[in-house]
Amino acid sequence: MFNVFNLFQSKPSPDKIVNKWCSDIRAQQRVLDRQSRGILVEEKKVEQTIKQLAKKGDIKSCKTLAKEVVRSRKQRDRIATSKAQLNSISMELRRQLSMLKVAGTLQKSTHVMKAVNQLMSVPMLQRSLMEMSKEMMKAGVIDEMTEDMLDSIDADEDVEEEAEAEVDKVLAEVTEGLLGSIGSANAARLPENNARVSEAEENESDIDLEEMNSRLSALRS
Repeated sequence: MFNVFNLFQSKPSPDKIVNKWCSDIRAQQRVLDRQSRGILVEEKKVEQTIKQLAKKGDIKSCKTLAKEVVRSRKQRDRIATSKAQLNSISMELRRQLSMLKVAGTLQKSTHVMKAVNQLMSVPMLQRSLMEMSKEMMKAGVIDEMTEDMLDSIDADEDVEEEAEAEVDKVLAEVTEGLLGSIGSANAARLPENNARVSEAEENESDIDLEEMNSRLSALRS
């Protein structure tokens, strides 16, 4: 049945749609910025703990924390890449908007499609990008996502066991050569078998390690 109220429902203009998308993208970039800053703060705390444990000769704990530093740095690199991809989407949308008078409508973009698919693997962006991708499909900017694409979104992206060389590099950097790739030459400078670390201090260190690992894991998720 014909609804008279449909006469007064106007479809949003392309420029309003694009402006909304660009605004949403800026909001997601701010979210990524906050996550990156949070990871960096915890990373610096972990580095300080590594320095303290290295002086005590707790090499095992140092290596455990160094792996977390490697993972957090990789996560910050991925965040930076995600921000760049979001920015490239925004620039392409603005370019299309500038060509709107000539083209008449928003055009399909393989560049936007590819960037959106890649960003879908970022957990904190999935929900907003799913909504945005639906709007883009309706506007004809991207194609409908296939089952293969959706499967790739759900794929597990857990970080693999960090390479020993990367861990050694972090240890050498943080401990200023006391441990890590050149640490073997400085082994004599370390306390022998943690002899200077009391049992209470060891227990306290274990608690700190668990707490730091859990905070970093929460920030990376």
